[in-house]
Amino acid sequence: MTETTRAGGLRIAVVGGGISGLAAAVRLRDRLPADTEILLYERSAVLGGKLRTGSLAGSTVELGAEAFLVRDPAGGDSAAVALARRVGLADALVHPTTGRAALAIGGELRPMPPGTLVGVPGDLAAVAAVARPAAERDTDEGRPLLGPDEDPTVGELVRRRLGDEVVDRLVDPMLGGVYAGRADELSLAATMPGLARAARTEPTLTGAVRAALAAAPRPAGTPVFATVDGGIGRLVAAAAEAARARIRLDATVRELLPAGHGWRLVIGPTRDPELVEVDAVLLALPARPAARLLGGFDVAAGALVGRLDYASVALVSLALPGPAAALGPLGGDLAPALAAAAPAAGRVPATGGIPADLSGFLVPANEGTLVKAATFFTSKWAHLRRPDGTVLLRASVGRHGEEHLLQRADDELVSAVRQELSDLLGAGLPAPLDSSVQRWGGSLPQYAPGHLDRVAAARTALRTAHPTLTLAGAGYDGVGIPVCVRSGETAAEEIIKVLGVSTV
Repeated sequence: MTETTRAGGLRIAVVGGGISGLAAAVRLRDRLPADTEILLYERSAVLGGKLRTGSLAGSTVELGAEAFLVRDPAGGDSAAVALARRVGLADALVHPTTGRAALAIGGELRPMPPGTLVGVPGDLAAVAAVARPAAERDTDEGRPLLGPDEDPTVGELVRRRLGDEVVDRLVDPMLGGVYAGRADELSLAATMPGLARAARTEPTLTGAVRAALAAAPRPAGTPVFATVDGGIGRLVAAAAEAARARIRLDATVRELLPAGHGWRLVIGPTRDPELVEVDAVLLALPARPAARLLGGFDVAAGALVGRLDYASVALVSLALPGPAAALGPLGGDLAPALAAAAPAAGRVPATGGIPADLSGFLVPANEGTLVKAATFFTSKWAHLRRPDGTVLLRASVGRHGEEHLLQRADDELVSAVRQELSDLLGAGLPAPLDSSVQRWGGSLPQYAPGHLDRVAAARTALRTAHPTLTLAGAGYDGVGIPVCVRSGETAAEEIIKVLGVSTV
């Protein structure tokens, strides 16, 4: 047994080296006295959590989260953009060259309808080529759709007001792409907070969608997404450097207990544990490992946190040989053709390959495919295009409750994905030059109704009994890089406030 001695000044432990923990560490470094010691513990061998940049056929590709929102709900820079600026990556931010996406329905690619909120339409006519809304159900009954405390599943509300096709063909694949979850299981308040707020004042669902979209306007020409040239791994590395923390990898925090006015962490193997005493702790862990640590001193809070379930996914990336002409006109511009074809036939025109002006597509669960989404990297991102015409694409496999479908060898997944993409695109894809399978087991939180209330109750209990311990991450506040960054920064601010030693 060893005990880490204190160097002087405050000592703060950040448990979890994903983007939430790294953002928290940067905020702590920026706001606390210079002699504050920040200890960051990550149980795996790498930082970044679900942010991971890799290589495919000599090109840099994302093996985890690919991009982040540029704007926050109020219209300013998102927390991810602000963090990128803070760590010196403002000039490295790049935006998609196309935002056109499609839905794979009945073996055809159909353009994604505009003007929806995570697939829920504000204009029923706009989605007619993809789904037939039950317009007669969405009537004004003289009261708001939801009461102050109601939190239905997304599917429950949308099916009731607009019918099954809107859920199955639009909303469910959108939620499946983001959460690997199902609309009939996911909380409206947790996954679509803007729509939930609007539904507490608006009498119709379409009216609530329009109100929610109006509350978060985006100026014309403003890009929606950004990524980092050279890979999002650069954001991870730059944040780690800016935090100036003592970073420990392969370091599992096995136990956490109150100790005097602070905390004692037990780290490492049971045969030779390391004991560390700190003034405050920020847990930026997935819900279940966080719940195990909380259970050592607050069973009730641990039980609230531990109720969260997770979905597993696999990301299958393929590098296909050029020239581009072999796979359709990747270097061309299909925007006019798409615009012309959409109202006439409701489908994306194909020339025997990957459409040039398409960033990717989603597949509804009832289509019965293994693939639930695909992204065409070299169509979507100009900085990834290669002179030899190599095509880079990625398919996402796995939904909540379908973990058994991932129990295949990597080469079997690659073969199955290649065949399904060939079928969906209407052309046989050539043998890949290179492939990659990145498995993310138990990675995407599934927010059941009442999730936000449970998290609020856990945080209130901890704030009352243990104010120098905070929670951050996707398991509590939502998925997406900006949300996770903001979650880490908010948790850090709570600790700074309690300690009362901010330098700002």
